[in-house]
Amino acid sequence: MRWLFETRATGCGKGRNAASRIPHTVELARTDPTSDGAAATRLRRTGSCARPAATCLRKGPVTRCNKPTIRSNSYRQNFHHDTHPYTKRLRPFSHTSASHADFTHAVIGGGVVGLAIAQQLARRSSSPSTLLLERHSAVGTETSSRNSEVIHAGIYYGAGTLKTELCIRGKNLLYELCEKHAVPHKRVGKWIVAQNQAQREALQRIHDFCVNEINVPVRWVSREEAQRREPAVRAEAGILESPTTGIVDSHSLMVCLQGRFEEAGGTVALASAVTAIRPLGDANANGKEGWELTVRDTTTGESSTITTSTIINSAGLGAVDIHNMIVPPSQHKQMFYAKGNYFSYPPPLPKIKFGPDVEWVDSPDDLAVNSARLPEAIEAVKKYLPDLDDTQLQPDYAGIRPKLGKAGAVAQGKGFVDFVIRREEGYEGWVNLLNIESPGLTSSLAIAEKVEGLLYG
Repeated sequence: MRWLFETRATGCGKGRNAASRIPHTVELARTDPTSDGAAATRLRRTGSCARPAATCLRKGPVTRCNKPTIRSNSYRQNFHHDTHPYTKRLRPFSHTSASHADFTHAVIGGGVVGLAIAQQLARRSSSPSTLLLERHSAVGTETSSRNSEVIHAGIYYGAGTLKTELCIRGKNLLYELCEKHAVPHKRVGKWIVAQNQAQREALQRIHDFCVNEINVPVRWVSREEAQRREPAVRAEAGILESPTTGIVDSHSLMVCLQGRFEEAGGTVALASAVTAIRPLGDANANGKEGWELTVRDTTTGESSTITTSTIINSAGLGAVDIHNMIVPPSQHKQMFYAKGNYFSYPPPLPKIKFGPDVEWVDSPDDLAVNSARLPEAIEAVKKYLPDLDDTQLQPDYAGIRPKLGKAGAVAQGKGFVDFVIRREEGYEGWVNLLNIESPGLTSSLAIAEKVEGLLYG
């Protein structure tokens, strides 16, 4: 298995090793850019930009925990009055048609994509009522907060794919939002380095694809320029630079999106796990009359129901479970889980992170870093950073990437599908998002635009 590596330094100043002097992303050229888990070693540093506390500079307060109190069905659902000015008491959930539903939209999943969709829908001029349901006690605790925090350029996902289209569009929207709302980010750029002729040829294919097909800026870096800018980096066969690649503080981004959602009148329901979904009306309605969701309070175990005109399944690691609640067994899907392990230098060295790799696991809850993979990580990183002080590396954290694929995809390392973002055939008022993995964070705002288009044209 081949590895993908990145680093983040959250401090500035001189480190005791070559890695601490790298100011931007470096990665080894993929010989097969379309394969999942292909060889692409990356090293990234934020320079003097340490990660701040999660915040967003804008008007109005930020609600971090609009936690619903889920009563029994006789009480229905209420919200605490004393936690925050945005906190609302919801009316009893007893309506039985789309025209009288409790909400216009129910977005399931409070990761960065769900937050982006929710704020996009809530901010429409027609002011639809929008509910965001998150099963954990805070937003963004799964894939959205356990990733590399890279703003991807969009160069690896193939011609004509949603990943390429939405990554490029989302990248531009994300930089614009970060500038406007003071979300910490940095356009650091990325070097893709080649160590042999096969990797050099892969770089040439990437270059030609970017220039001729998707109009993403790339440039060749000469040996002299590389030596002047980053003498610690080894690149025996060439360097291709992606100047529009960047990094973003994902936590601050999610706080910003949540604040925008709530300012537009949206409601966040935390600790609210969806356990059942059924269409309202007769057996042939299939969502035409709206939907009823059963929601369990994960802190008390008690359940209640809500009705909504539309549902948006943006549940990330749980998206297939939501999908399978609605469709017949013959249409059920299975998710594969790719764990990425990260390793880093401990303080007082700059916070330099290497990762993620690809390790297939059976459960999305398998978040322990696999320390046994450290020697393989060191070997891969030293191919482009030979002076790495590997005695200082230690396990840091791990994240899970959800993947849908054909039979044998895991064994072959390829054959996984594109983003799935669609209105499901045979159903009304249901937008389904599956396989939202990398570059999901970069694409999040563009995904929100696409969902709005599917609902409103």
